[in-house]
Amino acid sequence: MAGEPESQLSVQRPGDPIAGSADNFTGGVLVESSFAAEAPGRASGAMVHFDGGARTAWHTHPLGQSLIVTAGCGWVQSEGREVQTVRPGDVVWIPPDVRHWHGGSATTAMSHLAVVESLDGSRVTWMEHVSDEQYLQGESASPACDA
Repeated sequence: MAGEPESQLSVQRPGDPIAGSADNFTGGVLVESSFAAEAPGRASGAMVHFDGGARTAWHTHPLGQSLIVTAGCGWVQSEGREVQTVRPGDVVWIPPDVRHWHGGSATTAMSHLAVVESLDGSRVTWMEHVSDEQYLQGESASPACDA
């Protein structure tokens, strides 16, 4: 019909969960329900599930990242700042090019929806793993996950 858009909406069905790559994660991580907008859209994301003790490596995003915590309790940290505790309903905004990590607490699993945008085809720059010493700073995070 005249005046209708050339394309219609689409539905992306979730695939099977995949294990998070040992290059980019420490511990048990499952990534599911990945999605990506079609051009000219730039948004993409995934549902990510971290076991207790699991976390990302240090990384940055050229246009920032939003995390919507859906289950459990976990930790997030940007470089040079204190570890923060996150729980279901929390929304975390990480600004562009801020070096950070996120994951479950030492004893509690955590799930979040991660949303990013691409800039010139790049969504993320992965760096070195978060050391156990860096990660365990979260045990002094307030409020604690076990509280």
